[in-house]
Amino acid sequence: MGNFLTDNPELYERRFPDPDHRAARFAHDVIGRFGGGTRVLDIGCGTGRDAGYLARLGYEVTAVDLSRSMLAFAAARHNAVDFQHGDMRAFDIGRTVDVVTCLDSTMLYCHTDADLRAFLDNCHAHLAPGGLLIAEMRNGAFFLGNTELLNEVTVRTVAWDGIAYTARTRLWIDHANQLLRRHRIWTWAELADPVVEETAWRLLFPLELRAHLAAAGFDVLALFDEPGPRTDVRWAPDAVLSTALSGDRLHLVARSRPR
Repeated sequence: MGNFLTDNPELYERRFPDPDHRAARFAHDVIGRFGGGTRVLDIGCGTGRDAGYLARLGYEVTAVDLSRSMLAFAAARHNAVDFQHGDMRAFDIGRTVDVVTCLDSTMLYCHTDADLRAFLDNCHAHLAPGGLLIAEMRNGAFFLGNTELLNEVTVRTVAWDGIAYTARTRLWIDHANQLLRRHRIWTWAELADPVVEETAWRLLFPLELRAHLAAAGFDVLALFDEPGPRTDVRWAPDAVLSTALSGDRLHLVARSRPR
């Protein structure tokens, strides 16, 4: 079982369009608000559109991803970015940066405490003293009493290169492992057998996340649920940051400290 969208970056961008560069503009605004520098490392860069947009704004950008298909697609379109292959828990770009960005729940692919600590330690090692970690992810606390995203099968179809691809998706909570699991089946007219994917994200609660960050050498500057690049309330550079932490997205800004 692979990841059909990761293996097909053009279809990924069709399925998850961001024509206004909301995610990259969010990162840029947060960097400015919290006094970050110009050297950026984007972890889990995917198709490279966020990294490419930041590079066009004048940042010196390095971007890392585990998918070679995504990296090849990104490198062909954003030549101002230094794209590197690597595991988020163990890569080494050979230099430090001022800002690490990790968007779209990439951090939550760290399913265990050991994985999460390895990732945060790696971020800390790559940050210059006082550097910023900016992350955006699903919020574990949202699922305390909310089931609206769970168990029902959702069906979505996206057209690409003359073919209609249909995804049937179900989400559920694996309570014992604190994971949000996703079962997805892809079908299209020319396909003999459906493509089946199993994916999971760690569900982190705000206080739990703060504890992991403190242990890894970070001070939390902001933790908020909205607004953000994927919230119903639109992000704005001067937005008031909600600390209710009950929304379905969680946004983190933390500063590295000497250890």
